[in-house]
Amino acid sequence: MTPIAPPSSANPKLSNLLYAGLVTGAWSGVACLVLYALGQLFGVPFAGARGLDAPVQVIPWFIVVLTPLAAALIGAALASLLLGRRHSRRIVFWIGTLIALASCASPLLQPEIVPWSARILLLAMHVITWILVVPQIARIVGDAEPGASVDRT
Repeated sequence: MTPIAPPSSANPKLSNLLYAGLVTGAWSGVACLVLYALGQLFGVPFAGARGLDAPVQVIPWFIVVLTPLAAALIGAALASLLLGRRHSRRIVFWIGTLIALASCASPLLQPEIVPWSARILLLAMHVITWILVVPQIARIVGDAEPGASVDRT
């Protein structure tokens, strides 16, 4: 929660969460793109398969930017369903963390042809997105919990 309670009229709404998702997702995308560029500079072949039997394909740079952005916006929209509920900050934080952990399986379960250098950098991108998105969205949702704001009339 915010250290000083905002007035009830300032409780976050869907638009606030979507804006936070846009900002945190964009910063996450930029950070992941920097990591992608560093990997390319050092010769890491960014390739991966979308499923167990899918062919291995090169991961283009725009996917590295758009995936965290989409995840943040979808997560923010889903988190809005908990606005105004008790313990929503904790619920959003832990569900977001579980989803992030589940998403880490994708880089780790790649076919043997995908080098571990690419897997580790892809895993780092998942961690960056979690660090930048989940706590912020959870904090904003927590600001709308009952008792988190005060009525100043």
